[in-house]
Amino acid sequence: MTEFFQGFLGYGLGWFVATSILILMIALPLMLAIAMIIYADRKIWAAIALRRGPNVVGPFGLLQSFADGLKVFLKETIIPTSANKGLFLIAPIITFTVALIAWAVIPFGPDMVLANINIGLLYILAASSLGVYGVVIAGWASNSKYPFYSALRAAAQMVSYEVSIGFVLLAVVMYAGTFNLSGIIAAQQGHVFGFVNAFGFNPLIFPMAVVFLISTMAETARAPFDLTEAESELVAGYQTEYSSMSFALFWLGEYGNVLLMCALNAVLFWGGWLPPIDWAPLYGFLFTPELTGLFWLFTKILLFFFIFSWVKATVPRYRYDQLMRLGWKVFLPLSLGFVVLISGYLMIVRVGL
Repeated sequence: MTEFFQGFLGYGLGWFVATSILILMIALPLMLAIAMIIYADRKIWAAIALRRGPNVVGPFGLLQSFADGLKVFLKETIIPTSANKGLFLIAPIITFTVALIAWAVIPFGPDMVLANINIGLLYILAASSLGVYGVVIAGWASNSKYPFYSALRAAAQMVSYEVSIGFVLLAVVMYAGTFNLSGIIAAQQGHVFGFVNAFGFNPLIFPMAVVFLISTMAETARAPFDLTEAESELVAGYQTEYSSMSFALFWLGEYGNVLLMCALNAVLFWGGWLPPIDWAPLYGFLFTPELTGLFWLFTKILLFFFIFSWVKATVPRYRYDQLMRLGWKVFLPLSLGFVVLISGYLMIVRVGL
């Protein structure tokens, strides 16, 4: 596509137009997907609690998310008198933007990635770390003690679990030998028994996959780790003072991050766009390898999203001391120990020491 536009628009303008179109091809379907997974989230909770869930707006309630979006769009944006107005409005924009930019390096299929950079995994880690700024700025700029307490909690929580996530990613990089996400997926082809396309079934990697899954729930402040929104002591968390579209941007950013973490679970440990089994008919049964890759990736993302919703509907909220203990006293030594174990194993197998 880039070469096509550069042919008659010139090198610079052609690249800009082609890249803008590719960004919209990712961002617009992602916005639609967020609306649909909010509906799916509510339906899953309802089914587990033996309730109906959304079923009035549109067929089967499918338009409920769009009705909610229209409602917040029509509401008035209220800024507290004593708030720092500039930072107050910038905070939700940061949260929403950071949730989008990380998708630039996610491979959707063979040769289907916006930016196929060699340090894609480091880019993901850096982009997800920036999300804490939106939360902290929102809590501080509101000039209210409960949002501020929530922002401090969120900062401590996200930093704590990012440490464990970093060691988990290091274990994956050692096996794959690259920070490029497409390269990590390629390294998983036939990884287990010569025909299973996943790091996750490797007994040295499987505990890391479990740690990563739980840590991503904590990183996105999903239940049972939603201490940043604990109603009993924080009212509604760092977004208490927000309304209208500024509140909606937090909502969209949160679910965008949830989808991103589901995609990372699929890409890093369960083969990404590869089929579960390294069998030729599974690579192209949907007309083209690209469509087939999209099918396998989206199936895995939806499976992990179901796990996220299942956990939220069934597991009670942790206390804050339990949350910190799990991150620092359980996951950190466990992930660090497996990094040492995996590095030692790979030295013996690959180098012969």
